[in-house]
Amino acid sequence: MVGMKLFVEGGGDSNDLRTACRAGFAAFLKKAGLTGALPRIVACGSRGAAYADFCTAIANGQHAMLLVDSESAVLPTHQADQDKARWQPWAHLAQRQGDHWAKPDGAADNDCHLMVRCMESWFLADRQTLQLFFDPGFKLNVLPPPSRPVEDIDKEDLYQRLKTATAHCKTKAGYGKGEHSFKLLALIDSDKVTGASGWAKRFIDELKRRMGI
Repeated sequence: MVGMKLFVEGGGDSNDLRTACRAGFAAFLKKAGLTGALPRIVACGSRGAAYADFCTAIANGQHAMLLVDSESAVLPTHQADQDKARWQPWAHLAQRQGDHWAKPDGAADNDCHLMVRCMESWFLADRQTLQLFFDPGFKLNVLPPPSRPVEDIDKEDLYQRLKTATAHCKTKAGYGKGEHSFKLLALIDSDKVTGASGWAKRFIDELKRRMGI
């Protein structure tokens, strides 16, 4: 779809970090098979800013998608349908304390996508890349066991585990969202991510559909 914008949560307030955010998502999407057909990626900073920018784009009649963290568990009733295209991210965001976002007029459920529960959850789908990115001081066994679904891991618990796992790395500082997250996003295997996360697969499938792939 020509001229489509993808509004993503992430990038903070600095131009450098927003550039890194756009580059990380672009690399991830290319690995997922969207080479030559990428939407315009807009790094919005906060989740609230991403939602506001998306709403403005929809109100102006633009083609747009929103990608934000779910922050908390998505209720089974909002993802019960076997057809992932029929899942209900807006219902989750409407009921979540701290959001209470209304679906804007003119938007549909397939315009909204969730990084459950945060982007770092995707890294757990490709632990080999995560370990190689850091160095021999990385403690893989500190992370949640591979048997745990990536979508079920608490956000704050994951952040703490990443910090602990990287605390004694020899060539890199402990995990920092600004310093490491988008570099890792550019490196991880998108097929492993979509295989581990139904929400990630829903996002990539919808992007491919819209971009005519």
